[in-house]
Amino acid sequence: MAESAGAKPVIMVTNDDGIDSPGIRALVQVLVSANCYQVLVCAPDSEKSAVSHSITWLHPISAKHVEIEGATAYAVSGTPADCTSLGISQALFPAIPDLVISGINMGSNCGYHIVYSGTVGGAREAFFNDIPSISISYDWVRGQSNAHDFKVGAEACLPLISAVMMEIKNDNFPKRCFLNVDLPTGVANHKGYKLTKQGTSIFKMGWKQVSSERQGQRMSSTMTMETDTPAGYDINLSSNISSGHLIFKREVKNSFIDNEDTDYKTLKEGYITVTPLGALSRAEIECETYFRDWLQHVAVRPSTSAL
Repeated sequence: MAESAGAKPVIMVTNDDGIDSPGIRALVQVLVSANCYQVLVCAPDSEKSAVSHSITWLHPISAKHVEIEGATAYAVSGTPADCTSLGISQALFPAIPDLVISGINMGSNCGYHIVYSGTVGGAREAFFNDIPSISISYDWVRGQSNAHDFKVGAEACLPLISAVMMEIKNDNFPKRCFLNVDLPTGVANHKGYKLTKQGTSIFKMGWKQVSSERQGQRMSSTMTMETDTPAGYDINLSSNISSGHLIFKREVKNSFIDNEDTDYKTLKEGYITVTPLGALSRAEIECETYFRDWLQHVAVRPSTSAL
């Protein structure tokens, strides 16, 4: 850790809601105020929700210095995974961070939504590069949540972050996982931390044709079509659709909520959920068993070159 060289340990922060979003600003403010860490910020210059682990491949990305008190910050024209990759590469910052935190996202990331999440993608990219990481999301609910909840949530996560940093310092943090943390809507009255596992909850989406781009209003970070945002947080999501094109917008068709003791159910019970994640996409053991037997009965055709 950087601390061993006489400096504070380094935390790099990214997100998918963009560098101006209230979630990342609250998290950075709380980390800086703790006066225990050197805080770096490398985050998208605009909204990048639900981009999963996509990366920029065909063209360069740019980084612009942004003033955030107490931190060294850059807004990047890339995805959350791009931001993490750039931020830990030593091409932008001289130090490799001891910990990467992605968030705080406006909207929970539980169940199958973890696959879509750019917030989780930012943390996973650090995991791919052997750097401990945490993704943090807040279960934003229209009419109940407000921007101050992000600060409350960041403060609620501080003991967890401090404990993770201690494990990193002692070289005890597991190398084969990263953590996904979800904060309940009533975070000021949360019931404490609870270890969970990823479930299968999902909002299933469909498409609806609309007559104008304006009617195809933004899908919020919550993936529930809730379109309110905190005061002062403006998002430019123009897509420059040309005339003559058919226009479709996503809509929620239905939802599936698992009733097992998993991340989403535990979050809705009022706990701060802590879910260890990896990056393998293995099927359930029953599927492996089925296809092991099935494959033995699939006839192998001879190649045409052997005929």
